Amino acid sequence: MNAIAEDVLVNHLVALQARPVPAPTRERLAQALMDWFTAGWSGMDMPGAACVRELARQCAPGPGAAYVFGGEAATGMAAAFANAAIAHLREIDDAHRAAMLHPGVVAITPVLALAAQGTLTQRRAIDAIIAGYEVALRLGEALGTGHAARFHATATAGAVGAGAAAGVALGLTPGQLHHALGIAATQAAGLWQLVDDGAHAAKSLHPAMAVRNGLTAAYAARAGMPGARAFATGARGLYALLAGDGPLAALDGELQAPERINTATIKAWPCCAQLFTPLDATLELMRAHGIRSGQVAAVQIVIFPHALKIAGVDWPANASETCFSLRYVVASLLLHGALRLQDMQAPQVDCPALRTLAGRITIDTDESFQRVFPRKRPCRVTITLQDGRQLSAMRELRRGDPEEPYSWEELRARMRAFAPGMDDASALAIDRWCAGFADPARDGEHCRPAAGLFGG
Repeated sequence: MNAIAEDVLVNHLVALQARPVPAPTRERLAQALMDWFTAGWSGMDMPGAACVRELARQCAPGPGAAYVFGGEAATGMAAAFANAAIAHLREIDDAHRAAMLHPGVVAITPVLALAAQGTLTQRRAIDAIIAGYEVALRLGEALGTGHAARFHATATAGAVGAGAAAGVALGLTPGQLHHALGIAATQAAGLWQLVDDGAHAAKSLHPAMAVRNGLTAAYAARAGMPGARAFATGARGLYALLAGDGPLAALDGELQAPERINTATIKAWPCCAQLFTPLDATLELMRAHGIRSGQVAAVQIVIFPHALKIAGVDWPANASETCFSLRYVVASLLLHGALRLQDMQAPQVDCPALRTLAGRITIDTDESFQRVFPRKRPCRVTITLQDGRQLSAMRELRRGDPEEPYSWEELRARMRAFAPGMDDASALAIDRWCAGFADPARDGEHCRPAAGLFGG
């Protein structure tokens, strides 16, 4: 039987488990865990969190040992479902330029739900999380921009990534792992129609169902169920049927490159990542020139067209839409000097000062910007002041991208800013638990996460 890209990908996942984990990858994984807990704590008191906790209990009832953000222990499946949704509510979970998805929420969530059983070593958990990132990001890159414009790649490529993470955590054989990826691919779905129809509040179910489907696929493969071998490249595989147009070489190429987890972005703003470069550029101008909202006569934003396919809300009607409205987030930043959590959760959409600023913002697209997407996210912001001066800033990359990363100290500060309800003891416990994954001396230890890490 001739080898196909999917065979090579599975063999790559197996080979990674046999190698020492490089120190930079360990440190980046510790950061990814910190980001995941930050996102979960930030979202756990939102109304949507209570909804998904109840939904998880209904779909996977019964007692369990896996902890849920802001709730009680539950079955592993219920906790995985709920935590994936909760960690996505604020839109602050990590992202990726080329794959155009949120990798941590699908790679980390199933592993920590399985770790609650107390049988995973730290090294097995590391291998599983790395595998989840590797598959989700490689597949997302291969599917490309055509796919990402039509489907939420966190739900599609993310489901396969969750299957990889769960499969490695469960110790599947290489053959079983391949079957798990094929089964997960069969269940990959996530329509952007919810954005067109104003159903933004349901977006958190995309990673929840991706994780549920990935876990189910791994259990099914372990039970002996077969999965599609050419799940990505086959005539009726993901690439052909879900508008794939990216480089298929991403699936099985550059296998000696650093693990894909090192290429993820930790988000600087509590909104859709498509809007980061205009926010970065606006903040840059505000800081460089001491701009206050009363000085602003006009703002012109020129951005890559794809951004508005995902985040094209002109003005939000509710809190769920604030993350996807460029006009709203920039106006809020100009008015308050920051984009605050309360601006996103309890938006004052009829505030006269905010509406006045929003009315001075024009948004245009540039096809030349689109040509470098998704490797870059170009945006130019020009602010005209009341005295006639015009100030302009151009951004192509985002704060938190691999080229402009956070330090550990900055991640601590980010966690407290995005999760203001977190107490000092919980912050210290999360800090220490996540940092422990950078220490190879602890690889043989069991990594069962304690209840306090979830704020229940």
